Amino acid sequence: MAIQIVKVETPAQMEAFISFTLNLYKDCPYYIPELDMDTRATLSPKKNPAFEFSMAQPFLAMKDGSVAGRVVALINTRANETWGHSDVRFGWIDFIEDYDVCKALLDAVCGWGREHGMTRLEGPMGFTDFDREGAMIMGYDRIATMATIYNYPYYIEYYERYGLVKAADWLEYLITVPDCIPEAYARMSKVIAERYGLSLKIYKSSSEIKKHAAHKIFNLLNECYAPLYGFSKLSDGQIDKYVNDYIPYADLELLPMVYDSKDELVGTALMIPSIAKAIQKCRGRLFPFGWIHLLKGLKSKKNDTVELLLIAIKPEYQGKGLNALMMSYLLPVFHRKGFKYCETNCELEYNYKMNNLWKNFPHENHKRRRVFVKEL
Repeated sequence: MAIQIVKVETPAQMEAFISFTLNLYKDCPYYIPELDMDTRATLSPKKNPAFEFSMAQPFLAMKDGSVAGRVVALINTRANETWGHSDVRFGWIDFIEDYDVCKALLDAVCGWGREHGMTRLEGPMGFTDFDREGAMIMGYDRIATMATIYNYPYYIEYYERYGLVKAADWLEYLITVPDCIPEAYARMSKVIAERYGLSLKIYKSSSEIKKHAAHKIFNLLNECYAPLYGFSKLSDGQIDKYVNDYIPYADLELLPMVYDSKDELVGTALMIPSIAKAIQKCRGRLFPFGWIHLLKGLKSKKNDTVELLLIAIKPEYQGKGLNALMMSYLLPVFHRKGFKYCETNCELEYNYKMNNLWKNFPHENHKRRRVFVKEL
C-alpha cells in the first residue's frame, strides 16, 4: 500500500507519535525513550518558549493502516539568522526498516520547508542543543543516555541514500573515575585558584541557587556555546523554563560553580546520576507509577555512572585549568556516591579544548553521532 503522510494535529495523533518508538525499539536493550511529558511540552507552542522564534510541524507516516514512522519539521529563525542559513530541520525522526517510509518522511519535511522559503535540509536536530540531536553512527551496542538519540544502523544507510551528507560530528566519552585525584590536577587546581583569584562554591538549596546563580549558568552557556555548530542564543523565556524545569531536581553536590574575584561566574558543570535504566523501566512515562523508577534511579547506591550534561567555562578562562579545579572537587564526591564511570554529553569533534579535558583520565570515545545536510 502507498505510504500516507499525516500532520499531527489531535491529541490522539500526538499519543501515536509518542508511543511509536516504544514499539519500534521494544526489543532493543540500548534505546532510552524520551519522557512523554517532555515531548508533549517541547512540541507545544503554549509550553515551549522556543516557539517565540521557531515553528514546527510533526508528521506521521502510515502504512497498511499502522504508524510506520514519525518526524518533526521545524524552523529555528534565530539559528538561521545567526548562521546565515535557510534551514528546515528534521528531528524526532524514527521509522521502520523501509527506505520508502524514511523517504516519505524526509520529503514531507522538505516540502514543508520549501513552503516557508527554506533552501536546505538539516538534522536530526531539535529547537536547541537541549533537545536530542545527531544520529548515532557509532556505539550501537552501548546504552543511550537520557539526553541523546539512539537509532538503528539502517537509519544512516537511508539518510545517505537520500543524499544527506555530513555537516558535523559529535563525540561522547566514557571516563573511568580514578581511585584518587591525579597529582597534576591537585597541584594545578591550587595554582590556578591563587593565580586568578578563583573560588569554588556549592549551593546548599535549590531556592538559593535559583535566587543567586541559576540564570547566570544559562547566560554563561549563551556566551560559551555561541561558536558551536547550530547553536542559537537562549531567550529569557527559555532560560526561565530551564531554571524551573531542572534546578529544583539537581543534585547540588554535582553542580560546582567557579567564581572570580569580582563574583562573576566563570565556570560550571552540571551532572546527574544516570537515570537511563530507570527511564527504560518506566517506558518514558512518569505517571501513574513511572516516577517511582525514576526516584529509585536517582537515589540507588547501585548506580555506578554519572552523566555530564554540560560544562561551560568562560572563553577567557578556557585552557587555563578550571576543569582541574572542578574535577578536584568532584572526584571525592564521585567516590562517596559510588560512581565508577562518567559519561559525557555530545562534544563536537573539532572542539579540541573540550575533548582534551579528559586526557588525564582513562577514557574511551565510545559513541559518535552526526548531523546531516542536503540542499533542497
